[in-house]
Amino acid sequence: MAQSDLDLKEAVLKEDLKFYFMNPCEKYRARRQIPWKLALQILKILMVTTQLIFFGLSNQLVVSFKEENTIAFKHLFLKDYSGVDEDDYSCSIYTQQDAYDSIFYVINQYRQLKNISLGTLGYEHEGSGLKICKQQYKKGTMLTSNDTLNIDVSTETECIFLKPQELAGKKAELKLNSSFFSLEFYRLIQVEISFKLKGIALQTIHARELPDCYAFQNTITFNNRAHSGKIKIYFDSDTDIQECKDWHIFSSVLQKNTQYILVFDGFVILSCFASLILCTRSIVLALRLQKRFVNFFLEKYKRHVCHADRLEFINGWYVLVIISDVMTIIGSILKMEIKAKNLTSYDVCSILLGTSTLFVWVGVIRYLGYFQTYNVLILTMQASLPKVLRFCCCAGMIYLGYTFCGWIVLGPYHEKFEDLNTVAECLFSLVNGDDMFATFAQIQQKSTLVWVFSRLYLYSFISLFIYMILSLFIALITDSYDTIKKYQQSGFPVTDLHEFLKDHGSVRYGKEQTSMPFICCCRRSVGDEHLTWCLLVWKSIL
Repeated sequence: MAQSDLDLKEAVLKEDLKFYFMNPCEKYRARRQIPWKLALQILKILMVTTQLIFFGLSNQLVVSFKEENTIAFKHLFLKDYSGVDEDDYSCSIYTQQDAYDSIFYVINQYRQLKNISLGTLGYEHEGSGLKICKQQYKKGTMLTSNDTLNIDVSTETECIFLKPQELAGKKAELKLNSSFFSLEFYRLIQVEISFKLKGIALQTIHARELPDCYAFQNTITFNNRAHSGKIKIYFDSDTDIQECKDWHIFSSVLQKNTQYILVFDGFVILSCFASLILCTRSIVLALRLQKRFVNFFLEKYKRHVCHADRLEFINGWYVLVIISDVMTIIGSILKMEIKAKNLTSYDVCSILLGTSTLFVWVGVIRYLGYFQTYNVLILTMQASLPKVLRFCCCAGMIYLGYTFCGWIVLGPYHEKFEDLNTVAECLFSLVNGDDMFATFAQIQQKSTLVWVFSRLYLYSFISLFIYMILSLFIALITDSYDTIKKYQQSGFPVTDLHEFLKDHGSVRYGKEQTSMPFICCCRRSVGDEHLTWCLLVWKSIL
């Protein structure tokens, strides 16, 4: 009697296992189970992509408004700005008179801002103004002719505040003529001018969106740290989007368009929430099925199931979809708040929606995995990933060594080796065969020893990484690909799970063999060979 119960339990378990590893088309033919999750995933892909396109078009307006205002500020407040930045700074000056002229030019332009600006700009509030700070070494003396210098290297900072109202009166003239603006350039480190402005982006109205209000924190830095006779002028504009207060826009079309987009975002949240529930339920059912199989295997064969067979029940596509759904739901809620002008977290919303859409489209690969020909990419990536990661760890040590060596030796003689981040980017470009001649040619020939070292350094790095390390990297992936191709021809390795289901007959189909449109394009029975392929390859999310 006990043996009969065990056989019955085994038959039921095999039926459930075989059904679990089917694709949606086969599940429909076996039990007439309509693949709701498949339809929901397809619908979700369309909705999430449409949502991202709408948000991307709106975000383009924000980005263009920020960039155009930054360019306008540079032309407004930087004297003789050419329109093109010099390296990493905006412009430079070389005489004391140019330094005074540039500082007072900023003050004068700020005072006349409302009369000269073409944009919708204004001061932050009545108490706002220009904050001018100068940082310098403490008092000392310098005699260049005798090569003598007496200076205290500790620094001191002195600031002055100019309000827009004061700039129009005589009080401002007293401040501008004070000793604060008598600069001793031999001990001057930098002069920093900071001020806040506000603006409104009206271009969004033409895109049938409510306008945004912006706060610009502008900082102009006259950098004289090098004391080389060249003062670099840096312009930095930090933009924050703020809620517009007490605004009234008379347009029914604008209001309706906002409502339609909010409703659409609501449907996206509902579809992702339904997908999240269904995928979570599938993971729970898979874990229960795994537990049944592990317990039965231990009861009948008196041994534990291997780790690889346990992982067969954990479908990575489920996890990917769940992460994507959570990010889409949070991003959609933020997007609705941004659309209603209650929040201004564009960056956070962009990261969430962009990453979730990336995961959604990567998940499309699982549908191609239903076909043996298209599934080679997934299997090759799975097989080669552990070996590639171990290989990259070893190659990374060599890469870091070259990075530090290039930074410390070639940094003073080559602009691409000035800091660690730039060195790492330069070497990565060389590995990919990009910009090689420019890297060789730009080395300064001021030191013959360094020039010879640079040649040995670059030739050895390129030869080692392109001809050896990169070739071995490709060989690892090629080897995994060849292994997968052999398995497809001769069969995949058989595990305990496959042996358990090997002698089980085909799942009984319903009497009617009606195939579903757009999914079931052919009829076939689930034989042993097909089952083995399903267990290893066709682990679909549905």
